[in-house]
Amino acid sequence: MKERIITGVIAGLVFILLVLIGGFPFTLAIMLLASIGMIELLRMRNITPSSFVGIVSLLFLWTLTIPNTWLELSFLIHISREELILAFLLFLLALTVFTKNTFTFDDVGFIIISSVYVGFGFHFLIETRLLEQGLTLVFFILFLIWSTDSGAYFAGRSFGKRKLWPEISPKKTIEGSLGGMFCALVIGLIFNAFFIVFDDLLKVILMIVVVSVIGQLGDLVESALKRHYSVKDSGHILPGHGGILDRFDSLIFVMPILYLFQFI
Repeated sequence: MKERIITGVIAGLVFILLVLIGGFPFTLAIMLLASIGMIELLRMRNITPSSFVGIVSLLFLWTLTIPNTWLELSFLIHISREELILAFLLFLLALTVFTKNTFTFDDVGFIIISSVYVGFGFHFLIETRLLEQGLTLVFFILFLIWSTDSGAYFAGRSFGKRKLWPEISPKKTIEGSLGGMFCALVIGLIFNAFFIVFDDLLKVILMIVVVSVIGQLGDLVESALKRHYSVKDSGHILPGHGGILDRFDSLIFVMPILYLFQFI
């Protein structure tokens, strides 16, 4: 427990500092976190990151993660992100032929799904921080996710009886989930009272509910992933906490949804 607390405090302070700084240091740090997250997925599937499949996976991940401003400044100025992704997908499929199926269709599927899962989540985090109100939005979302996790933990321990989804995560309870949502609602409304995220109270409440619910779903998705590959943690880079995906599973699932629902 002591190791977990020390790691959590140090890692949390470093991450908060990077969010405050923003700009290039924040973008570079998030790119690094995305790369580590992808490496964790590769190792779950027993793929060496320095192998051909590993390198191709990281290249595709970076294609999805880099901020829009970097593409505009690159030599690919006349190619949109969508065109770049399409070209990459066609290249991956062509590789199944050129490698005589040593690089298989299953490898292509793994690279695409893993890269989209990790890459887009961290990409939208970068893009959110770059917005005019980005600092407030990022902290608002972080507070909602952290309060959901804390509320769910304590409510689950105190009142938890009915299992939420035992086939995926045996310890999570319905009472814990509702407690997490309630805690997020309280913290979110207090936050919005001091740092106005939206003038429309209904929109604030809807965003809080979406972040809390989707954040918990993101946690379950990663639990399902680990159960599929029979691993306890996604990695060991954070002593007492596991890997990067263990810590950012909710956030990288929430960010694309917020853009999809046009909250950001």
